[in-house]
Amino acid sequence: MDKRYKNPDNDSRGVWKAVDFTISLTGGQRGAQFAKTGESKNIYEITTPSGRKLMPADGRCWAASEDRYKELLAENRIWFGKTGNNVPAQKKFLTEVQSGIVSKTIWFRKEVGDNQEAKKEVKAVNASEIFATPKPERLIERILTLATDNNDIILDSFLGSGTTTAVAHKMNRKWIGIELGDHAYTHCLPRMKKVVDGLDEGGISKSQNWKGGGGFRFYNLAPSLLKKDDFGNWIIEPDYNADMLAAAMAKHEGYHYSPDEQLFWKQGQSTEQDFIFTTTQFVTLELLDKIHEQMQEGESLLICCKSFQAACENKYENINVKKIPVMLLGRCEFGKDDYSLNIISMPTDENEEPFVPAAQIIAEEKEAEDMRKQGKQSTLFD
Repeated sequence: MDKRYKNPDNDSRGVWKAVDFTISLTGGQRGAQFAKTGESKNIYEITTPSGRKLMPADGRCWAASEDRYKELLAENRIWFGKTGNNVPAQKKFLTEVQSGIVSKTIWFRKEVGDNQEAKKEVKAVNASEIFATPKPERLIERILTLATDNNDIILDSFLGSGTTTAVAHKMNRKWIGIELGDHAYTHCLPRMKKVVDGLDEGGISKSQNWKGGGGFRFYNLAPSLLKKDDFGNWIIEPDYNADMLAAAMAKHEGYHYSPDEQLFWKQGQSTEQDFIFTTTQFVTLELLDKIHEQMQEGESLLICCKSFQAACENKYENINVKKIPVMLLGRCEFGKDDYSLNIISMPTDENEEPFVPAAQIIAEEKEAEDMRKQGKQSTLFD
């Protein structure tokens, strides 16, 4: 395709090809308007550099209005041939054309792999539990090549054996993989560890020149915060311990969970002086008074509890007492194990050592051992 692009006028924008500067005047809205009025803003006289005056052929009009034509002419995007006497054509630059190819309807196994190839790739991760329906990495590579660019985010909500994330990682795409089955642990996790460490030599590793790198975070989905008991009443999920419950409530209410080392009731905060306290205990007026005495001027507190003494309600203007789960019902869908996990940001360790793929470490250790056997010592310039 690139052979059709040339640069006969030495345009600084590079090679280009001439495309027809006329379009049909018989179809669409433009044709309907012309049939009705006999006029079109795309019909006007053009004078070539040689002085030749031209009008579009019958049933045709110029591809742009006269004002737009003058802009194109000023931008040196109209070509009248080497002699300046030809019918005008528009210059289409190769740099402005999206590169790529149109996908074919049939993808053959020699191009994108097959089930046998896919099972061989998965077997390298877990030979004892072969995944039933894996996809070959070359197939996913074809799809991502056609549909994505570098650093795009790829989501696979039924991750299976982890092929999509493995290929996405090797192709320099960001990715999110979701899998509720046990193969999240038996296949996806070990597979991605091998990819990151540069120990996965199968699939598209060779074609992508993959040597390892990058990283990922692995999350376990917590159980639903609320569940119904045998009588149909909403209760707090028993699997939640005190810390899990406090962290969950802070997240639900928009607080940052950060327990204070000295004051037990400061479990999280939304602003410098706005705090949250979650407890499964019965909140009494005595407890409320004790907390209020410890509060500084300007501070406010939200208390989330299973139950509280009636006198606690509206006792203090800067303390709001709410009952769990009443405060949550209607806000979220509970009692299910497939709700979305909302991760806003992750903490970072400034002192964390840079990641080095395991394959690189192994290669460096082997090189050092070979040099030791040969009696050769490394220098400052090795």
